[in-house]
This record gives sequence, C-alpha cells and structure tokens, in this order.
Amino acid sequence: MLEFQHMLFVSVVTIIQSFSISLGVGSSTLAILNFFAAIADGKIEPAERRMMGIVYIILRIAMVLILGSTMYLLATEFATGEIFNLSAFALGQLTVIGVLYLNAVLMTAHVVPSALGPSVQAGSWYTLGTLSALVPLSLTNFTYLQFILGYLTWVVLATIIVNSTMLIMKSKHASKEQAKTSA
Repeated sequence: MLEFQHMLFVSVVTIIQSFSISLGVGSSTLAILNFFAAIADGKIEPAERRMMGIVYIILRIAMVLILGSTMYLLATEFATGEIFNLSAFALGQLTVIGVLYLNAVLMTAHVVPSALGPSVQAGSWYTLGTLSALVPLSLTNFTYLQFILGYLTWVVLATIIVNSTMLIMKSKHASKEQAKTSA
C-alpha cells in the first residue's frame, strides 16, 4: 500500500512538473509578445505594465513549481540510487532549469544585455517544452552533446527571432516618429 501511495504521489508531482513547463512556455511567449507590443509604440502604457507584471508572476510560479517538482523527483531517484545513472534527458532538464534561474537572476540584476537575456529565457522554455513533448514519443535516448546542440539551436533561433523583431519594430517606430516631425 505504501508503494502504491508513493507511486501515486510521484505521478502527481510529474503531472505538476509537466503543467508547470506548459505554463512557463505559454507565459514566456506572452512575456515576449507583451514586450514587443510595448516597444512597438516606443512606450510602455500602464495597462501594458500591469499585464506584464501578471505574466511575470505566472512565470515565477511556473519556475518555483518546476524547481520543486524536479527536486522531489531527483530526491526520489537519489533514494533509490538511480541518481548516479542520470540520463542525458535528466541532465538536460537540470541544465535548462539551472540556466532559467541563473539568467532570470542576471536579467533582474541588469547584468545580461536585453539583446540576449529574453532570448535565452525563451530558448530555455522552448527547450523544456520540447523535452516534455519527447517523453510520450519515447524519444529521450539522446546524448548530452546532442541535447546541448539542440538547446543551443533553440537559444540561437530565439535570439534571431527576438532581436530581428525588435529591430523591425524600432525601425517602424523611428519611421513613424520621423514622419510626425516632417509633417
């Protein structure tokens, strides 16, 4: 009976981890879209600021739930001795979670440039989402090097998309401002 209860609790924690990753991917997407909307006109309106605050709270909740659920699952593996045989999948998950936390702290401290911080977060969230999507497909048997290459691909792709979009929006805003001053 105790084993059944433990397995049930591990299943619930795993579901919480999965939901938290989904919540993080979605709110990270909203955070970037809110940021784009805010810079599109060159100023952050009070309503935009409030909405961004809500999205950041949801992101923090997702991060805390991911950390808590992952630590519990790791503790379970540690208790069974399986932690010493972590798969590249598990190591990859831990790597991404570590980068998410480190980058969030560095962005809050304004140490990471705005051209890199948001895209590292986005690439990290999308990597976690991708890892979660691979589980039901049983596609988790990859090497850590393969994981790192996939992770870097997500971060580079996110960096290109975020920075290209910011450049386009800034140039459109500059063109509008120039048209106003010319008229």
